[in-house]
Amino acid sequence: MTIQFGREICGDLAIAQSREWLVANGIGGYASGTVAGGLNRRYHGLLVGALQPPLGRTLLVSKLDAIVEYADRIYPLSTNHWSTGITEPHGYRHIEQFRLAGSVPVWTYALGDAQLSKRIWMQPKANTTYVQYQLQRASQPIYLSLKALVNYRDYHSQTQASDWQMQVTALKQGICVQAFPTATPIYLFSDRGQFQPQHDWYQGFDLLMERYRGLPDQDDHLYAADLTVELAPGESLLIAASTEAHPVLDGAVAWSDYQRSEQQLREHSLNLSSQHRQTEPEWIQQLVLAAAQFIVDRPLTHVPDGKTIIAGYPWFGDWGRDTMISLPGLTIAAGRPEIARTIIRTFARYLDQGMLPNLFPDAGETPEYNTVDAILWYFEAIRAYNAATGDDDLLQAIWPALNEVIDWHRRGTRYNIHLDTDGLIYAGETGAQLTWMDAKVGDWVVTPRIGKPIEISALWYNALRSMAQFAQQLGKPADDYQRLAAQTRLGFQRFWQAEQGYCYDVLDGPEGNDDALRPNQIFAVSLPFAVGRVALFNPTQQQSIVDICARSLLTSHGLRSLSPEHPQYVGQYGGNPLQRDGAYHQGTTWGWLIGPYVQAHWHVYGDAAYGKTVLQTLAQHLQAGCVGSLSEVFDGDPPFTPRGCFAQAWTVAEVLRVWRLLADR
Repeated sequence: MTIQFGREICGDLAIAQSREWLVANGIGGYASGTVAGGLNRRYHGLLVGALQPPLGRTLLVSKLDAIVEYADRIYPLSTNHWSTGITEPHGYRHIEQFRLAGSVPVWTYALGDAQLSKRIWMQPKANTTYVQYQLQRASQPIYLSLKALVNYRDYHSQTQASDWQMQVTALKQGICVQAFPTATPIYLFSDRGQFQPQHDWYQGFDLLMERYRGLPDQDDHLYAADLTVELAPGESLLIAASTEAHPVLDGAVAWSDYQRSEQQLREHSLNLSSQHRQTEPEWIQQLVLAAAQFIVDRPLTHVPDGKTIIAGYPWFGDWGRDTMISLPGLTIAAGRPEIARTIIRTFARYLDQGMLPNLFPDAGETPEYNTVDAILWYFEAIRAYNAATGDDDLLQAIWPALNEVIDWHRRGTRYNIHLDTDGLIYAGETGAQLTWMDAKVGDWVVTPRIGKPIEISALWYNALRSMAQFAQQLGKPADDYQRLAAQTRLGFQRFWQAEQGYCYDVLDGPEGNDDALRPNQIFAVSLPFAVGRVALFNPTQQQSIVDICARSLLTSHGLRSLSPEHPQYVGQYGGNPLQRDGAYHQGTTWGWLIGPYVQAHWHVYGDAAYGKTVLQTLAQHLQAGCVGSLSEVFDGDPPFTPRGCFAQAWTVAEVLRVWRLLADR
């Protein structure tokens, strides 16, 4: 898929700064910014290094501000927003084209009769960002001047410089910046010219998106060095921003290494067995590249090659729930089942009292086990992996742990999570948010869902049926799992509201049964073992669920989290943290839910063409938000503006997974 914009996008500041770009390094670090070139978020930066991979993310190099002198004229190429309300300079006006080369952002600047390109990428497995300028044409040489702006702060915060003195030391072909004695050194190198050390704080950068989010919206960055080089037509300049003292400075080698890694991703994807791979639309291949950005290393003592999944850029870490939901799409559907195996093994190390952690804190503290569904999605991830690979050796290795998970749920574990006598899973305590609808502000749990949430028992049933199948494959007794599954299937009819034609969202809560129309019931029709010969609902009920979700919840980019007819519906997601979290699951559209909806519709109607038309609407979103990726959430009201994380793992994963599922059928 060719993603490119001309002046109709790049020359309009409001639009150009709403389009963002992202490159990642596979260990948790990234670089990101806007097409216009400004810093609109606290999370934007040329090098956000993962100093404790995959976390410990720290803004190290903010940006490079460029000016070109050519034919006696000055062309500023950067764009900055200031706290005074002024935007200066207006470098976006010189952008003739922006495009993605794979997942690499490329700008083309028109400077009279000269044309200058810039591209940004990261070295895989290293906190190193490359910026390469190339003079593609000109009638005489240009002089390209760069100002390097650096920082050293947690990526969630802002800097107020005050009298902060960093040490800037000149090196051969570069500089070293020491923010304070114990800080990781920041290196900037060029393959021509010589950086000149400076020390001048640029104060009052205006962060437009942070103001929209109701958060502090000013930031300061240190002007640490400058560089001026002469470029003749055809010549290039390579800049390396790194935590390494000796990064590769051969532009051809660095670029070739990156291209080789992207080509391998494409080949893995296209080498899958399906005959449809060679003719599928190009935007699916773009999703394969987007999928790779979320897969990162998480080395452990006993699993040095451990892997995990970043839930979303720019601000999420690796969450247990998001990882397991995303795993089939990001790995198996992308032709990388070996990554799925590694992630499954990695997380097996964290099983505790029948639960998977939901959050690995940035600072590396003890993981938090505050989720009821992460472990149940783990079973589905294992089922999907085994179905794709036939790898019973992994099943054999983790079988005792899986069996123990079932036992913990039968006798009860944290947060009053337990199997009730009706075969349904009860979960919840006051002040805890355990399901994926987990917004919490202070002590206020927006959607507590204490009781028996419908998707949890659907996932439990799917896990039991999976365990019965695993047992048969391994030559172990399956009767107990089949008996428990039959009990859950019988009790599941309690969710059905015959008069309404859809399901209760939660049973047996503190205030009784919750009849709000929410999307969680779709999993009772989408999960592999929820349908078929021993389905949770009969065909008429399944059709009714799919139809009402289509009429009341479906949008162009996913499913709403609450029906617009509900009195607590909020159609726009924005404002301060209280307002945003209050809307998060009260009507906001969630992109990842498009996958379960399309799969459920296919289970009921068998219409793959319809499902593809629904997914196709998200192909257009690849050219909005974070170009080349898919957003976390969208407004519930038209025009469904993208919000939240600009690149979300489970949105990418579910679109990719279900598209290829339909193609294979």
